[in-house]
Amino acid sequence: MTIRVGRGTLSFYIPNDGADADFFPYVVKSGVSMAANLREAFKTSDYLMQVPEQATVMVDGDVLLVPLSLFDESQASEMFFHSFPSRAHESVFHEPVADLKVVAVSSVNKDLRMVIEDHFPTVALRVAMVPVWRHLQRRAFAGKGQKLFGYVHERRLDLFSFQQNRFSFFNSFDIRHTFDACYFLLYVWNQLHLQATKDELVLVGDLFQNDTPTNVEEREKMLAQLRRFLQHIHVIDPFEDFDAQPKGMPYDQQALFFKK
Repeated sequence: MTIRVGRGTLSFYIPNDGADADFFPYVVKSGVSMAANLREAFKTSDYLMQVPEQATVMVDGDVLLVPLSLFDESQASEMFFHSFPSRAHESVFHEPVADLKVVAVSSVNKDLRMVIEDHFPTVALRVAMVPVWRHLQRRAFAGKGQKLFGYVHERRLDLFSFQQNRFSFFNSFDIRHTFDACYFLLYVWNQLHLQATKDELVLVGDLFQNDTPTNVEEREKMLAQLRRFLQHIHVIDPFEDFDAQPKGMPYDQQALFFKK
């Protein structure tokens, strides 16, 4: 079983009796902690009445990248809390990403982790961004020019780019409005000295794959604003990347499970 814990979402990907698996988004109650939501899900959701021995938990949270050659596990928590002091009361975990020569350090709420470990003897914590990095890094050197990648999800913008098999940039920004995303995208574009006539902006995420009226309106505004300054913008449709796409499944989960 795979549990994805987002900033305001919770979902489950559970193997069924056949070769496939089923995707179950859970309706999170606002004003209630994610740990309490998960505890309630185990009590009330039929698909969680019988769970396997093992669970993988994808955590979509703040991430600190540390060069693989410099990583010291004994210092991971101190480094993470120094970078994200608001997470000082959370449980730190890390995931090596050897192909990109980094270790991704993140955290999960302690109460949430306790609820998960109460239900599963074996738990593997994963950083939700890792499959996105790995998947899009393959696109980084296709065609001409450099690429800046933007993953828009849950009012968050993750921006990253690559040079050879390493990150040349990674950062995350909270976004309330479409123009917040435009501001950060163009700011980072200029910071990296990318060229509007040569280089490419590649966009993915729930804003571009869920055709709700609000999403359609927001992305049209966003793309219209960006096209005033950039000539090469490519929006990735999950259909061009993945064979299967359960409705509502975040792009990072699709990148983990449905590689072509």
